[in-house]
Amino acid sequence: MSNKMVIQQPMAFVQTATSNQWNSEICDCTEDMSSCCFAFWCFPCFSCITSKEAGECLCLPLLDGFGLIPPITMSMRVAMRHRYGIEGTMCNDCVYSFFCTACTWCQMSREMKTRQQPITLVNAHMRG
Repeated sequence: MSNKMVIQQPMAFVQTATSNQWNSEICDCTEDMSSCCFAFWCFPCFSCITSKEAGECLCLPLLDGFGLIPPITMSMRVAMRHRYGIEGTMCNDCVYSFFCTACTWCQMSREMKTRQQPITLVNAHMRG
């Protein structure tokens, strides 16, 4: 039995698509029909689950009912744009949040699913 010393440890490598645009349009419900149906039939549940997947409080979207413009939807959309480097304005975020709340949450859900890439290890081959 020979002893071989590992000189280079495996390193995490994440390959992402670095686009400064949304990967889907606001009304692209056909791209993820199950999520859009879920959002249509049980919007409070869908928005809470999406909020949790984004790393926020599970019940945070329930506070949207306390404002003329849905403040949580708008702030989540702004935060997601900043997190992924997506171009846009707060004015557009406000308009989408007010007129297309469910579609906005569906778009954010699709964006998170698209942007999450599996981590692969490079230089991780068997020595022996």
